Amino acid sequence: MTSESQEHGAGRRPVEDEVDVVAEEAQKAKDGKKEKKGSFWKELPVLVVVALVLALVIKTFVIQAFYIPSESMENTLLTNDRVLVNKLVYHTRDIERGDVVVFSGVDSWDGEFQIEEPSNPIAAFFRWVGTAFGVVPGEKDYIKRVIGVGGDKVMCCDSNGRITVNGVPIEETSYLYPGDSPSQTQFSITVPKDRLWVMGDHRSVSLDSRSHQGDPGGGSIPVGQVIGRAFVIVWPFSRATTLDIPGTFSQPALQALGGATPLVAGFAFGVPLVLVRRRWMLRRKR
Repeated sequence: MTSESQEHGAGRRPVEDEVDVVAEEAQKAKDGKKEKKGSFWKELPVLVVVALVLALVIKTFVIQAFYIPSESMENTLLTNDRVLVNKLVYHTRDIERGDVVVFSGVDSWDGEFQIEEPSNPIAAFFRWVGTAFGVVPGEKDYIKRVIGVGGDKVMCCDSNGRITVNGVPIEETSYLYPGDSPSQTQFSITVPKDRLWVMGDHRSVSLDSRSHQGDPGGGSIPVGQVIGRAFVIVWPFSRATTLDIPGTFSQPALQALGGATPLVAGFAFGVPLVLVRRRWMLRRKR
């Protein structure tokens, strides 16, 4: 072999080496893609479990989406609306008149809509997921507006057809269903302690506290059954809005009545304690 051919042959080897390197890198890239795909499918079940656990934690303690299944809160809430419910708010403040609350009616309320029980565990699981994300209505979850809290005397109606709370008439035209009267049913109740008198905004179709006056509590619901406060409509987007407390519940007369209870209780307990202390001091001086 001539020196020229040897030089030519020597020059070809690096090219072959480069081809081999490129082929090797391409193979590594293919293997890497396969590993990534395999890794993704292995991790997917874990991601799903983590997502469900997070959804359960959020649903249980913080915020939950709820599906509106009936016409009882029209036109504030329409059938098929989705609302977000704050589950923490009542750990920082009391339930207020005018709040729109979601509560459980299990073992008590019934009638506005019926839910077919899941036929098997798989269907039950998907129903739970749908309830957690507000895709389907919860089992016996109800949504109403708080009209009276514990200690309030709620009555229908005054000479102008208005519901009164502790003798103060409330103006409900801003949220009542158009054409509805405040109530077609006469009632008068002093709401028991730790209970609420609740009513739907579509009064002519709502099966609310008025329909349960023969139940324990006279139609009122236990505060402990309240899941949380509905504070915003999130679906459909065209109806997205906050659910604020109507101005009529901010009347000074109602606010004074609400704030008087702790003050009266303070005097009721404080005065006897002062008298007892004075007597004890007098006896010590003797």
